[in-house]
Amino acid sequence: MPDEPRSPYQYAIVRVVPRVERGECLNAGVVLLCRSKSYIGARTELDETRLTALAPDTDPATVRPHLAAIERIARGEPDGGPIARLSIAERFHWLVSPASTVIQPSDVHTGLTDDPAGELEHLFETLVR
Repeated sequence: MPDEPRSPYQYAIVRVVPRVERGECLNAGVVLLCRSKSYIGARTELDETRLTALAPDTDPATVRPHLAAIERIARGEPDGGPIARLSIAERFHWLVSPASTVIQPSDVHTGLTDDPAGELEHLFETLVR
């Protein structure tokens, strides 16, 4: 029996940009969408040591809630607000829309996978940790 074809997915890196005018950033998460498997996921983590080295005047307590909101929205949790009630594709596109705030997504990238959750974990470990 032939292997099931791998499914296309899209992902973006979530970046913390403490001083938008400088453009310096710290990778803090990944958002991944695999439409064919009806999967959306986000994983975030703030490396406070790296944040302090990059921007000593940035309080991690002001950044953490925004990163947590990304995960809640991706999971579709009720406390994620109206965006969390959108379809998975709409949530993904909302989460990866360009922004000029402290939390910014990268460009959207693509790939193929048979395990979207495992791919999210792999990307997180590779690109964030």
